Amino acid sequence: MPPARRPHGRPAPAPGLLRRIDDAARTAFPGFSTAFLMVLAAAPINLPSPVFAVTLPCVAFWSVFRPAAMMPPVVFLLGLLLDLLTYAPLGAGVLVLLALHAVAVRLRFALVRQSFLAVWLGFCVAALVSVVFYWGLQSLLALRLSPIAPALYAALLACGLYPILAYLLTRVHEAMRHAESEP
Repeated sequence: MPPARRPHGRPAPAPGLLRRIDDAARTAFPGFSTAFLMVLAAAPINLPSPVFAVTLPCVAFWSVFRPAAMMPPVVFLLGLLLDLLTYAPLGAGVLVLLALHAVAVRLRFALVRQSFLAVWLGFCVAALVSVVFYWGLQSLLALRLSPIAPALYAALLACGLYPILAYLLTRVHEAMRHAESEP
């Protein structure tokens, strides 16, 4: 008997192992892609590190639009990677990303119904609060006030990167939803 065909002529995936691998890859993509972007952003350049500014939009986006794939253990590991890549005190990035994730998940039903501009403005507020929280934790754990300029630079960079990253991540998210809706 020939394999079942989809309406557009391609054979349907096998319901067993291949389907489970496909589902696992879709579930793991948000965490792995965010980690990959973080490692890329950690490349040595003569500017303040953009790692934090790249991480915030990715965690916020996936927490709102695919919270089942961006669960707290994944966010914890991304926060740990953030701390290691930026030489921050261990735990500072973890707390900030978990707090951002919690807020994004809590507000996700309101955010998905808003225009892009409203979501972007909400992200900008969340990025500023996250950066100030991160700066405060670093200062507290170092027992001295760290300079605030790099933190504000990270907030502005995160706000500027959000539209670009959101556009790319939206395309990926739509492709994933389309693949999931196929029989």
